Amino acid sequence: MTPAAPLTLYGRAWCHLCDDMRVALEPLLAEFDTQLNVVDIDADPLLEARYNELVPVLVCDGVELCHYHLDEARVRAALSARAVRQG
Repeated sequence: MTPAAPLTLYGRAWCHLCDDMRVALEPLLAEFDTQLNVVDIDADPLLEARYNELVPVLVCDGVELCHYHLDEARVRAALSARAVRQG
């Protein structure tokens, strides 16, 4: 069984900020050898209602880390803490 991706990016297919965040995350994903789960909020009315104007929203293990733009320091801290818990 493959473990769940620790990072989830809630966004939209047509959102340039979502694309920018996904690209900005690539070095961190490689550094921490982790995966990103990308969720299109337009496919789920509840997610659309929750995140509509905030996308992109990046979540790690249920905790919202940032929206609109990548907060690299916060994401790095969350992934580091996660690695310690699993280590």
